[in-house]
Amino acid sequence: MSYTKSKSTKRFSFGISRNPTAKQAGSNIVTIATLPAEDSHYSVGQTSLTMTVREAVALQGFLNENLAGPSL
Repeated sequence: MSYTKSKSTKRFSFGISRNPTAKQAGSNIVTIATLPAEDSHYSVGQTSLTMTVREAVALQGFLNENLAGPSL
């Protein structure tokens, strides 16, 4: 059974697409995209990053480990 979910914030769009029965490359991906910001100098246009679910889990572990500590 396929699973697709997305969420957007003011500056980013996040998406995940999983198909546990598919054996093809690209069937389990996570996408992070910037959204064009008219009033902000933080975003310089639209860019996206696509990674495998396995890579996203590694990123999640890294963020959980390093963002859970005391704030600077």
